[in-house]
Amino acid sequence: MPSWLSSLYDTLTNAAVFTDLVASVLLGISVLVLRVVVVRSLVRGELPQEVRRRWMVQIRYLALGVFFLGLVIIWADELRTVALSFVAIAAAVVLATKELIMCVSGALLRGTGRGFSIGDRIEVAGFRGDVIDIGVLTTTLLDVGPQPAFHQWTGRSVVLPNSLFLSNAVINETFTHNYVLHVLVVPAKVGASHEKIEQALLQAAQEECAEFLEQARTQIDRVSMARGLEPPSVEPRVSLRLAGADQVEYILRFPVPARGRGRVEQAILRKFLAAQHSELPVDPSIST
Repeated sequence: MPSWLSSLYDTLTNAAVFTDLVASVLLGISVLVLRVVVVRSLVRGELPQEVRRRWMVQIRYLALGVFFLGLVIIWADELRTVALSFVAIAAAVVLATKELIMCVSGALLRGTGRGFSIGDRIEVAGFRGDVIDIGVLTTTLLDVGPQPAFHQWTGRSVVLPNSLFLSNAVINETFTHNYVLHVLVVPAKVGASHEKIEQALLQAAQEECAEFLEQARTQIDRVSMARGLEPPSVEPRVSLRLAGADQVEYILRFPVPARGRGRVEQAILRKFLAAQHSELPVDPSIST
C-alpha cells in the first residue's frame, strides 16, 4: 500500500476524526431533508408565486448557513489546531521579513506625511543630501557635506532603508522650495568693535542678496500662506549670542537660493573679511 494511502487510512480510522465525519454526513442529510420538507410545504401552500420564490431562495441560503455553522462546530478542535499552525507560520514569516515590512511601512509613512519629495535636501539619522530617488524599500541621497556647515556635493550617493523614517526625525532643508533662510555664525572676542562687525556683515549680506531678495520674499510668503503660517521677514538680520566668557557669536540670517547656499555664504564671508582687513568705512545708513 502506498504511503499516502496508508496515511489517509490512519486518519480516517482515527476515532475522533471518524466521529466528526459521521456527524458531518448526518448534519448534511438532516439539513437537506429539512430543506426539502419546507420547500414542498411552500409549493403546496397558497402564497403568491413571487413570495414563494423569495422564500425558496431565503431557505436555500439559510440551509447553507446552518450547514456551514454546524461544520464549524463539529470540526472546532481540528480548525483550532489548523489556525494555530497558520499563526505560527505567519509569525515566522513576519520575523523573517521584519526589515522588509518596516521599509515598506516607512515608505507609506513618507507618502502619507509628505515630508519630502524628489529634489529636496534632507537630513535623517546623521545622513544629509539631496533626494534623487524614492523607492518602496529605499531612498537614495546625493551626499552633501562633508559636515553640516558645508553645502557642496561630495560625489557620493547614500542609499537609506525606508525603515529609518519610522524612528528618526527628517529635517527638510528645502521646505520653502527655491529659496530658504540660511544662517551664518561668525565668532568674535568680547570687546571688539561690535557695531562695526554687525554692520559689515549686514552690508555684505545685502549686497549679495540684492539680486534675488524680492523673488525670495515672494516665494517664502507664498509657501507660508499656503501652510497657514505667518510670513517671516527675509531681510538680512544679525542676532548676538554669548558663547563664553570672552566670546560672542554674530548670527547672520539671510535669504538664499536653495542650491546656492555655499556660494552665497562664501561670498559674504569673503566680503566681510576683506572689509575687516582693510578697515574700509561701513555705510552708516545700514542698521539692524
